[in-house]
Amino acid sequence: MFNSIKHISLIAISILCFASCKKEKKEKVATKDVVEVVKKDSIASLLKTKNFDTIVNGKKVQLYWIQNSNIKAAFTNYGGRIVGLWVADKKGKMIDVVAGMDSAKGFINSTEPYFGATIGRVGNRIAKGKFTLNGKEYSIPINNGENTLHGGKKGFQDVVWEAKKVNEHTIALKYSAADMEEGFPGNLDVTVTYSITEDNAVKMEYKATTDKPTIVNLTNHAFFNLNGEGSGSILNHKVQIYADKYTPVDAGLIPTGTIEDVEGTPFDFRTPHTIGERIEETNKQLTFGKGYDHNFVLNGNKKNGLNHVATIVGDKSGIIMDVTSEEPGVQFYSGNFMQSKNTFKSGVKDDFRTTFALETQHFPDAPNQPNFPSITLNPGEEYHTVSLYKFSVENN
Repeated sequence: MFNSIKHISLIAISILCFASCKKEKKEKVATKDVVEVVKKDSIASLLKTKNFDTIVNGKKVQLYWIQNSNIKAAFTNYGGRIVGLWVADKKGKMIDVVAGMDSAKGFINSTEPYFGATIGRVGNRIAKGKFTLNGKEYSIPINNGENTLHGGKKGFQDVVWEAKKVNEHTIALKYSAADMEEGFPGNLDVTVTYSITEDNAVKMEYKATTDKPTIVNLTNHAFFNLNGEGSGSILNHKVQIYADKYTPVDAGLIPTGTIEDVEGTPFDFRTPHTIGERIEETNKQLTFGKGYDHNFVLNGNKKNGLNHVATIVGDKSGIIMDVTSEEPGVQFYSGNFMQSKNTFKSGVKDDFRTTFALETQHFPDAPNQPNFPSITLNPGEEYHTVSLYKFSVENN
């Protein structure tokens, strides 16, 4: 009798233990789910919608989010900017790889006007703010030494775009630049569509039409650090650029007009090198740019039908960014003019060489360089170009 009672008691205890373990397991699963939600929400909490909810030049500015299951990106229509871009590192931690501010005011007051911005009407430099089109000379505002940079004093980075969130993965931005705005001829209607693809790329698609002959060279000026915004120097990032040639510049960073081989120079990134490996070498071109700030002539190697531009790896995060584009060139900039004057959303300053840029583009000063690919757009034509920045992680 006693043995039977003992046996029944053991069964009851076992049942209670099983139920308790099952409940604990459920609670752990639930806790994990909560952690994941908190983890995702913590990204959004870095940026407050109210900090972007303002009026600039009579137009409403806002913050927008797009995402897929692996990437989350924030944009603002002030300057058509990427504010932040979160991707997973080799440990699965979400890392913000694009530098930006935590408010519209932060961007407006920044001494560096191009953080994350859509650049136009003409990206990069135009010598002495002058170009000739169909026999007529045009003058545009000078804002970079004796030259024009990124569309003049009030380029596309300083306007409020009309924004529409198309779906969870896509935002479309529109802007109409008036005839002779910043000295450029023609009413130019521009649409830039940013989307996150299923294979974890940020797709940038640019379209434009004009009612008069004009010049157009659009790009995006995201400042990247693949170890995360505020994580320090980018000099140990490993870079490969698929270019056999580059366009040397003068002291004002205007191309000389020649196209030279990268072989035997610090500009040879045909095989991977760290950014800092040769950046301090005695080299006139590096002196002019205070490091890398040069246009590379892509060699035409294709990947998924586009020019393979570059592959970059964050040394700490293991994050790989693979860039492809329809454009013939890319401006590689190693953050040489950053001066610790602005504070990013992570709370750190924009210190010297803590970000880099890879701006897909036609070549700088193209209107004044007859041997460079043309950037002229005529009525009845459509400017249309696509660039992709795809993210993955190292296997090891």
